[in-house]
Amino acid sequence: MQLEIMPRKKRLPAGRAPLLLLLCQLVRALDVPLDPKLLEDLVQPPTITQQSPKDYIIDPRENIVIQCEAKGKPPPSFSWTRNGTHFDIEKDPLVTMKPGSGTLTINIMSEGKAETYEGVYQCTARNERGAAISNNIVVRPSRSPLWTKEKLEPITLRNGQSLILPCRPPLGLPPPIIFWMDNSFQRLPQSERVSQGLNGDLYFSNVLPEDTREDYICYARFNHTQTIQQKQPISVKVISAKSNRERPPTFLTPEGNASHKEELRGNVLSLECIAEGLPTPIIYWIKEDGTLPINRTFYKNFKKTLQIIQVSEADSGNYQCIAKNPLGAIYHTISVTVKAAPYWIMAPQNLVLSPGEDGRLICRANGNPKPRISWLSNGVPIEIAPDDPSRNIDGDTIIFSNVQERSSAVYQCNASNEYGYLLANAFVNVLAEPPRILTSANTLYQVITDRPALLDCAFFGSPLPTVEWFKGAKGSALREDIYVLHENGTLEIPVAQKDSTGTYTCVARNKLGMAKNEVHLEIKDATRIIKQPEYAVVQRGGTVSFECKVKHDHTLIPTITWLKDNGELPNDGRFTVDKDHLVVADVWDDDGGTYTCVANTTLDNVSASAVLSVVAPTPTPAPTYDVPNPPFDLELTDQLDKSVQLSWTPGNDNNSPITKFIIEYEDAMHEAGLWHHQTEVSGMQTTAQLKLSPYVNYSFRVMAVNSLGRSLPSEASEQYLTKAAEPDTNPTAVEGLGSEPDNLVITWKPLNGFESNGPGLQYKVSWRQKDGDDEWTSVVVANVSKYIVSGTPTFVPYLIKVQALNDVGFAPEPAVVMGHSGEDLPMVAPGNVRVNVVNSTLAEVHWDPVPLKSIRGHLQGYRIYYWKAQSSSKRNRRHLEKKILTFQGSKTHGMLPGLEPFSHYTLNVRVVNGKGEGPASPDRVFNTPEGVPSAPSSLKIVNPTLDSLTLEWDPPSRPNGILTEYTLKYQPINSTHELGPLVDLKIPANKTRWTLKNLNFSTRYKFYFYAQTAAGSGSQITEEAVTNVDEAGIPPPDVGAGKAMASRQVDIATQGWFIGLMCAVALLILILLIVCFIRRNKGGKYPVKEKEDAHADPEIQPMKEDDGTFGEYSDAEDHKPLKKGSRTPSDRTVKKEDSDDSLVDYGEGVNGQFNEDGSFIGQYSGKKEKEPAEGNESSEAPSPVNAMNSFV
Repeated sequence: MQLEIMPRKKRLPAGRAPLLLLLCQLVRALDVPLDPKLLEDLVQPPTITQQSPKDYIIDPRENIVIQCEAKGKPPPSFSWTRNGTHFDIEKDPLVTMKPGSGTLTINIMSEGKAETYEGVYQCTARNERGAAISNNIVVRPSRSPLWTKEKLEPITLRNGQSLILPCRPPLGLPPPIIFWMDNSFQRLPQSERVSQGLNGDLYFSNVLPEDTREDYICYARFNHTQTIQQKQPISVKVISAKSNRERPPTFLTPEGNASHKEELRGNVLSLECIAEGLPTPIIYWIKEDGTLPINRTFYKNFKKTLQIIQVSEADSGNYQCIAKNPLGAIYHTISVTVKAAPYWIMAPQNLVLSPGEDGRLICRANGNPKPRISWLSNGVPIEIAPDDPSRNIDGDTIIFSNVQERSSAVYQCNASNEYGYLLANAFVNVLAEPPRILTSANTLYQVITDRPALLDCAFFGSPLPTVEWFKGAKGSALREDIYVLHENGTLEIPVAQKDSTGTYTCVARNKLGMAKNEVHLEIKDATRIIKQPEYAVVQRGGTVSFECKVKHDHTLIPTITWLKDNGELPNDGRFTVDKDHLVVADVWDDDGGTYTCVANTTLDNVSASAVLSVVAPTPTPAPTYDVPNPPFDLELTDQLDKSVQLSWTPGNDNNSPITKFIIEYEDAMHEAGLWHHQTEVSGMQTTAQLKLSPYVNYSFRVMAVNSLGRSLPSEASEQYLTKAAEPDTNPTAVEGLGSEPDNLVITWKPLNGFESNGPGLQYKVSWRQKDGDDEWTSVVVANVSKYIVSGTPTFVPYLIKVQALNDVGFAPEPAVVMGHSGEDLPMVAPGNVRVNVVNSTLAEVHWDPVPLKSIRGHLQGYRIYYWKAQSSSKRNRRHLEKKILTFQGSKTHGMLPGLEPFSHYTLNVRVVNGKGEGPASPDRVFNTPEGVPSAPSSLKIVNPTLDSLTLEWDPPSRPNGILTEYTLKYQPINSTHELGPLVDLKIPANKTRWTLKNLNFSTRYKFYFYAQTAAGSGSQITEEAVTNVDEAGIPPPDVGAGKAMASRQVDIATQGWFIGLMCAVALLILILLIVCFIRRNKGGKYPVKEKEDAHADPEIQPMKEDDGTFGEYSDAEDHKPLKKGSRTPSDRTVKKEDSDDSLVDYGEGVNGQFNEDGSFIGQYSGKKEKEPAEGNESSEAPSPVNAMNSFV
């Protein structure tokens, strides 16, 4: 039986955090996570834990270190072979082996050469249980040879001709990186016309006069040794021709019509075609009988290079490059074959078995050609290894049956073909161990009630023991319906109660024996605060007390701690803590805040808080205060290189004590006129010892501060110039960010003049790749803030440091920061894009993240482009209306809000880095379901008649689906704006006009109109309209209408327009009444009376003196009848024959009357014949016109 390696839980309630427990079972990957006492007794075969790479290129300038680390019990011994034979370390004085390790150190720095130790090394780690071996480690020193000397003749050619500048770099180990620059170390510009090939040569499809220069230089950079070799400059002169004869393309590389390329699985396949011609040809790529993989295909060097990453056998085939210009096209076919070094399908895993058990080692690998599987036992081919009756080999599998302790060994599986090999060690360790319990006996667990309890039972045994738990001396095994039994032996009580207290026994059994252990559990009461501190408001200078009473388990001793604003209480005698109380005496403003009582026990803690607010006492008159006067008499003494003493005389404090002095300085050399903070000292001091920086021309000034503010500055002191010194600090804000894919821009914040400490400020800029063994490359630059490193790999981490120096010396060693070379656009599009339509306006998009290596930059997030399919009327627009949503970071899903229902959408997803967007994923199409429509675009009421209204409308501007019908609801509105019964009418969706008949005439109706789709009803539009009334206001006779005719009459007195008109008339009458009464109450003669006196009427009888009246108008009522031409009678009536000014003859008569408040009541009765007004004797009430005339 093979022992399990991963801990599993039989039952664990959802939501409970994973338990951080000791995992007691054997671990398949050879680790036995047990305590040291157990490890002293267990044996384990050796396992290689660390080794040097198979192809190990060393730096010949440093000692050679070949790593080989292993572990096992007992500790393994180590031996080495070199080129297949035993390597006797003791005979070579330059070779030493690290104690307790197999790592070799070859000291070639003192003497010897690296070439002497080239070869194939293999390490063997051995103990009594077997032997493990390392890979074959091929050790080779790196080489960076010089360019062979050659005489390069100047090249002269005519404008338009093609040109190849050869590089032919020296062969190095590893191969160098090639780039072309000029004498100023500037990269030569490249384009579709001029580009560098994979072999390093510089190709010109056609030359131009501006290509003339004498410094075409090919550089070879050997990264391993951090050296750069330079070829002799090549001079090119282009002669202008009168006519440039155009020509069709021809290939500069590769030659011929066909070629062959072989690449290994998992590598990057690079195919190149460079053509010449005039005009410059354009390169295209296709794969015959197939398509190029979308997410793994990239074009480089202006599409002259086709790259396919993570190439596989499926990428084999014929690839064709096409070079075109207006004069023709040529083709070249590259036949690609993808081979594969061996790769694992299933690597063998360690087996830990007990005697008599069965097991198997499986070793499966694939490759092209198919790899051959061979087995070794303890480093010896299994064919010649000692025989083991429990072992049977079946191709890629070793089957073990009824193993015994002597079956323990380390087996090696070797999978190899002509392109490489894989080697894996896997041991078979046969152990027979009775159960052991590793948890200390009689361990006491204390838990607060209602919280989970975890009782540990760490165990070990081979075969794997079973574990049971019991409670009490005679208890039965605990059941899983109440408890949780974890396979690592832990017993969990999800909610501990008081009755959970007791002794628990853990029993572990296997066929070799049994072990048990007792632990004890105590359940404690929770700590509670039964009297909490309360909010308090105290006057300044008063005393406040906070109470905090705690109830706790009698076996636990709580500790009461008081905090102020989550920090310790001020160290002040005004704060006293006495048992359950905190008392603060003589309260200050600063004492305000939040006070917290914390009760701690060994098992739990609780807290409660209260706020203290400090208010001012009753105000009393106070003297007038002001800021201090400025200090004076500043003097510098004890002048040293880095310090000086400043003294001053304080000014008047203006009735508020000076609390401190602020000292500022000016650097007249670097920042004249700008004052900086130097230090602050107590208000009791009048001197200060000031620390100075080198190479600064100091002046000082002092300001005094009291509770009201600071004084004006003092007069400046005399100047003091300090000596120069090396810089104390280095530049800050050091960053390394590439502006192009092949550079590293190092920037920093320069030191200011004050920080330079002396003249001649410069910077030493150093960099090296973070993950390599390269040495630091350094350059000294002037007082600038940027340096550009060219020719770097794309987006590689670099270690960077910038050190300041001046004419005196260097600053301290700078801190190392990490940066990255330039980013390039991501290479891969997100895959597996899925769209989940949530509703008609919302969709959720999911995608798989792209591989980190393909991002080639800092991941900014993912960007979704989505757009709605245009209708036929909009398809001629030049651009689609695309929308973009960006999701920051590594999110792999996002929501698309604000979609239009019943629409056809397309989207794709792109990954975004600091350089920009990567390729788009394949378009995904989705449709939004129907939604409710918008309101109809318009609703108009046309052609009103006595009993019908016609409605016309425009469909909704956004139907959001297929309209099924319209709903029309309407109801009448009476004069008091009360609504009548509601009528509901369904109208087919293809209608835009509808006539309603049999309506009441001269009646206002309110209409509610909306459209419907399968998703429901949309927004409604409302409108009001009135049926017609004839000119006389009376409906046409309808024979036989009877009561129906009467019901259709309109009560005009209740119509709003008529009520408003009558109110205006009443208001006018009221104003006239007021004016009349005012004039009558004035007394004296009226202008009319004066006129009558001036033109006496013979018919008017003079008044008698004995009547007691005067010959003028009187205020008293006159009950005597008046003759024609006299004033209105007192009964307020006017007869037709008495007044020629009556308005009764004009217009229409009114069958109604005014109330006392002047309002009109009655019913509109139409036009009447003229009738004489007979005052109150008439059967009708006075008309408004008569009433108005009676007051004039």
